[in-house]
Amino acid sequence: MPFLSLIIAAAGQGKRLGCGDNKVFLPLAGKAMLAYSLAVACSSPLVDEIIIVTRPEDIPRCWQVAARDGGDKVRAIVAGGVERQDSIAAALQAVAPAAEWVAVHDGARPFLTVELLERVIMAARTTGAAIVALPVKETLKQGGAAGLVTATLDRRGLWSVQTPQVFRHEWLVEAYREAAAKGWQATDDATLVERMGYPVKLVPGEETNIKITTPGDLVLAGAILGGAS
Repeated sequence: MPFLSLIIAAAGQGKRLGCGDNKVFLPLAGKAMLAYSLAVACSSPLVDEIIIVTRPEDIPRCWQVAARDGGDKVRAIVAGGVERQDSIAAALQAVAPAAEWVAVHDGARPFLTVELLERVIMAARTTGAAIVALPVKETLKQGGAAGLVTATLDRRGLWSVQTPQVFRHEWLVEAYREAAAKGWQATDDATLVERMGYPVKLVPGEETNIKITTPGDLVLAGAILGGAS
């Protein structure tokens, strides 16, 4: 089986949530948010190691969550940087040299499923890279400086990106190296890989694979957990 390392990005400050803490430690039904995706990753035989990247001051708490929910797959917990891109770059330094594949997942997406994780991993093996995404359903408007609509965009072919995202190890390392050299900035890893000219496969995601960002997302998370009970 090809060796896969999964990076969990867990350095969120929770500013838009107004929680005054790293949001991955917020309790959801009695468990830290981080524990949910961590448990899923640990249960998949396609994942060989897990690297968590977080704020330096949160490393001990991440180890506590890992001790309860991470089994023996959590190999390292590393300090992240100012931006998400800096954090993933730091985590890549801790990936085992034997890793052929690297997956990246947001710790603030607690409702990852084993089926979705393994589906995107298998898709990546056919193309070299794959990401989870949902087709855009809403009508999209472009706004101007005065807050007036300047255009209605064609949503056909547009996708809203989620995680996990899975890449050949060497592709992701190369993309991050080039980004550092040229000052590229991106809000997801696939953007950097795309800039290198590599193909990225779109894999249909799941509606429940939400990212907890605002108080409204917490309400939705409670509904998802209630529906699963």
